[in-house]
Amino acid sequence: MNAPLPKPPADFTGFVEQEHHHDYGGDTVFGFWIYILSDCILFATLFAVYAVIGQNFAGTIEAKELFDLNFVLGETALLLLSSFTFGMAMLGANTNNIKNLMGWLAATFALGLGFLVMEIYEFVHFTHEGASPWSSGAWAAFYGLIGTHGLHVFFGMIWMIVLVVHILKDGLTEHNQVRLSCLSLFWHFLDIIWICVFSVVYLMGAM
Repeated sequence: MNAPLPKPPADFTGFVEQEHHHDYGGDTVFGFWIYILSDCILFATLFAVYAVIGQNFAGTIEAKELFDLNFVLGETALLLLSSFTFGMAMLGANTNNIKNLMGWLAATFALGLGFLVMEIYEFVHFTHEGASPWSSGAWAAFYGLIGTHGLHVFFGMIWMIVLVVHILKDGLTEHNQVRLSCLSLFWHFLDIIWICVFSVVYLMGAM
């Protein structure tokens, strides 16, 4: 009869557990970076499509007749300000100040909601003026690109709600901190994409 294998020393067990925790955070963030890279490919494809057919209005109303840069600057200000408030939320998380974290996350959510409301209003206004997604290739490419970014913002807000529920339930555990870091990376990524949208779609389209 074989003798049972000896148990590892307590120190070794603790080391293995510590390595497990370390690997969880590192692997999760690394995997999320891969997702961000795949999203970069998605948006690069949408930008390429817009670059190819973005002027094919097929006799419909053109972008320069509808684009209001002051309105779009308002949208941009809301989204960029939400990036700042999310940064402040991360500072609250780093100091384990849940009250500050929740307050700044609420501000980020409100700014993101304001951005989405303005974007939906813009879509409704453009459609009413005859620039619907099915009216021409240019407008289809426009709605495809802007709409995809808007969906990302929407899902980011849903993620924010779910994460707040987890934090209120379990506190700022290691897993919740990793999730918060991934959401922060996602949110800042959306800001960068929007700056590209503002420059390529709105500024060039208004000329």
